[in-house]
Amino acid sequence: MTQTADTVWKNCLLFIKDNIKPQAYKTWFEPIKPVKISKDILTIQVPSKFFFEWLEEHYIKLLRVALVRELGEKAKLVYDVKMENSYSSKKPHTVKFPSSNRKPFNSQGVTIPLDIDRRELKNPFVIPGIQKVKIESQLNPNYNFDSFIEGDSNRLARSAGMAVANKPGGTSFNPLLIYGGVGLGKTHLAQAIGVRIKDKYPEKTVLYISSEKFTQQYIDSVRGNTRNDFIHFYQMIDVLIVDDVQFLSGKSSTQDVFFHIFNHLHQNGKQVILTSDKAPVDMQDIEQRLLSRFKWGLSAELMPPDYETRILILQNKMFRDGVEIPDDIVEYIAKNIKTNVRELEGVLISLIAQASFNRKEFTIALTKQIVDKFVKNTKKEVSIDYIQKVVSKYFEMDVSTLQSKTRKRHIVQARQLAMFFAKRMTKASLASIGSQIGSRDHATVLHACKTVDNLAETDKSFRKYVDELTKKLTF
Repeated sequence: MTQTADTVWKNCLLFIKDNIKPQAYKTWFEPIKPVKISKDILTIQVPSKFFFEWLEEHYIKLLRVALVRELGEKAKLVYDVKMENSYSSKKPHTVKFPSSNRKPFNSQGVTIPLDIDRRELKNPFVIPGIQKVKIESQLNPNYNFDSFIEGDSNRLARSAGMAVANKPGGTSFNPLLIYGGVGLGKTHLAQAIGVRIKDKYPEKTVLYISSEKFTQQYIDSVRGNTRNDFIHFYQMIDVLIVDDVQFLSGKSSTQDVFFHIFNHLHQNGKQVILTSDKAPVDMQDIEQRLLSRFKWGLSAELMPPDYETRILILQNKMFRDGVEIPDDIVEYIAKNIKTNVRELEGVLISLIAQASFNRKEFTIALTKQIVDKFVKNTKKEVSIDYIQKVVSKYFEMDVSTLQSKTRKRHIVQARQLAMFFAKRMTKASLASIGSQIGSRDHATVLHACKTVDNLAETDKSFRKYVDELTKKLTF
C-alpha cells in the first residue's frame, strides 16, 4: 500500500509525542504540516527559518529515529521553510532546505548552529562591533534579601523568592511572577533573587532586564539582521529576570520572540522570574499562549505593607544609614504614609536631609511638614465605594440599584461607568472591582471598560457622562 505524507508524518508524530514533554511537542511539532513524500524523502512545511534551525539543532536525532521507523534506513527529510520578508517588497515565499538527517550525522545540505557557548555571538549589552559572550548580570547588589523586610504583605512572595534562589529551575515556582502596585518592592525582590543566586551559584548566568529594554534590543536585532543572535543570546541564560513584563502589551512581534525564548528556557530547566503591576488575569493585549505560560508557576502578590511592617522598614533604613530618630517620629511617619515602601523611604530621606542641611532637630512639626508635602504631591486614590456613590448620585439611584442584577439600560450604563472609573482611578484588580460592584467577574469588568471607551467615542451624550463624572471624581 502506498503511503501518503499525511500518514507517514502522523505516525512519526505518535512516536515523537511519546518521547518529549507535552509543551515541547505543542510548540515545535503541532505547527508542522506534511507536504509530500517522494520515495524515501518526506517534505514538511515549517513556519520560519528559525523554526527549521531549532528542529535541526534540538530534535534531529528524534526526527531521524521516527523517519527510519516509517521509511527505512534511506529516509531523508526536506523542510519547506516560510521565509520572512520584513524588509523586502517580495511576497512571502518558501525555500527548501535538506535536513542533516543522514546516516551518519554529517553536515551535508545545511550548516547546523554550533552550541551557543562555543559560537561567536552578538551580545546586545555591549558596544556594537565588540563581540564577547561574557554576560554581566545587570543586577544592583544593594537589592538583596537582607534589605527586603518581610511582613504579612509580602511573605508568600519573599518565601517563594528564597526557594527559587536556593534551587533555581528546580522548584515548581517556574516562572515566578511577582506582581503588585508601584513602590511595593517588585524590582527589589526580583533582583534580590538574582543576587542570591549569583552568590550561591557563581557559575550560573543570571540576567536582569526591563521589558522595555528587551523590546528595544529585539527591534535593533531585526534592523541589524541579527535576530537569531538575539534569540540565541537569551537562550544561553540560566536565570532570566524580566521587569515590568506588562509593557510587552500590544507588541506582538516581541511577544512572539519572548514566547520562544521562554519555552526554550523552561524546557531546559532554566529559571524565569517576572514582575508586573498586575496579575496575569488582568493583563490586556498579551497573547493567551504567553499568559498561560505566566500561570505555569507561581503568581505572588505584593500588598501595601501593614503598620508593623512599615515600622520595620523605617528602622531598617535608619540602621543602614547610621541614623537614630525618636520612636514617636518613626511612628508618625508609619501611621501617615501607607501607600508604598518608596514613599516611606522618601519621607525618611527628606527628613534626614532637612535636619542635617538646616541643622534642625528631628521634631514632629518638621516631620509633619514633610509628610504633608508627600501626601499633597501624591495623587490621591479614590475608593471603589466612593466611585459607586458618586456615580449613583449622578444618575439619581441607590448604590444597591447600581449593583443589582437588572438589565435596564440606564442602570447597566451606570454600573459600567462605575467599573470604568474604578479601573482607571484605583489600583484594584479587575476581579476585585467586579466583586465589589455587584459580584461580577473580571470578564464583565473588562467588557464594561471596552463598552465605555466605545460609547464615549461614538455617543456625544454618553461622552458628557464621562466628562462630568471625571470632574466630580477628581475635584
